[in-house]
Amino acid sequence: MLEITRQADYALRAVAEIARMPEGKRVPTALIASRQNIPLPFLAKIVSQLVVRGILETIRGASGGVNLARPADVITMREVIEAIDGPIALNRCTREPGACEQRDTCPFCEIFVEAQETLIKRLDGTTLADIVARLNEIEQETN
Repeated sequence: MLEITRQADYALRAVAEIARMPEGKRVPTALIASRQNIPLPFLAKIVSQLVVRGILETIRGASGGVNLARPADVITMREVIEAIDGPIALNRCTREPGACEQRDTCPFCEIFVEAQETLIKRLDGTTLADIVARLNEIEQETN
C-alpha cells in the first residue's frame, strides 16, 4: 500500500490548523491537538521535527505556542511530508535509478518515474495557503 504515514498526515493537519491563524499568532499545541484529534505527545514530536526543518517556530511559556516560521504561501505539502517521512519514492527505481539490474528491460521503471514526477509536481505546487483557501471553501459549502 502506498500512503504517507499517520505522522505525516498529522503534520499536514497541524500546519494547516496553524496556517489558518492570523500571521504571527501563536497557537498552543494542546489546542491544535484538540481541534485535529491528534494525541498531544505525538503532536509534540511532530512539532519538534517541523521546527528543526524550519517550518514551525515555538515559544514556551504562558504566552507561548507554535506558529509558522515562514509565510503559508511558500511552505508546500511536499516539504511538510518530507520533513516527517523523508524523501518521497514510489519504488526503488525512483529512489536509486542505478540500483535496478533490470532497468534497461523493465517496463515498470518508466511508469513509476512518471508517476512520481506527477506526484512531486502536485505536492510542490500546493502550498499551505492553498490548503487554507480550500478549507475555507469547504466550510462555506457546508454552512
